[in-house]
Amino acid sequence: MSYPPQQPMTIGNRNVKGLIEGPEGRKWSHELCNNCECFGATETSSVCPCIIFGKVKHRYRSLNRRGSPDPEKGGCCSADCVIHGTLAILCFGWVMQMMLRGNIRDRYNIQGNSCGDCCEAFWCSPCELTQESRELELEEQTYGRSLDPQQARAAAVAAHLDGTMDR
Repeated sequence: MSYPPQQPMTIGNRNVKGLIEGPEGRKWSHELCNNCECFGATETSSVCPCIIFGKVKHRYRSLNRRGSPDPEKGGCCSADCVIHGTLAILCFGWVMQMMLRGNIRDRYNIQGNSCGDCCEAFWCSPCELTQESRELELEEQTYGRSLDPQQARAAAVAAHLDGTMDR
């Protein structure tokens, strides 16, 4: 019995920058308050956080359930966007953000805890939404590449070196 040849695996790297993972996980790929390069997302999350929240939640759900990036890049207005907007009017939008932040931390094995998620969602809402969006974007950019393990390791090292050169 012969088997058909296998295609190289399409992967999504969850630690694109090759950050060191300790027993409690790794750091975020981008610092919380270092989102100036991503001005569009930061600006939108400051003015209308429900839109960015809806997009981030949709993209996270696509990666988690389908194992691939969302072809719509999060879409525009979703049920999550409307619910977040309604809760934000009542000053409770941060609760949904806190839960999503915990899910994203778990997906990427990022250091932190629920108390930190709560504080960041409550006091640093635009920055934390942008940080989460950028973390998802790093993984999304790796999909579609067919890499063998050695190429994947080399790409992670290159991304890490690139990140240290930016400091």
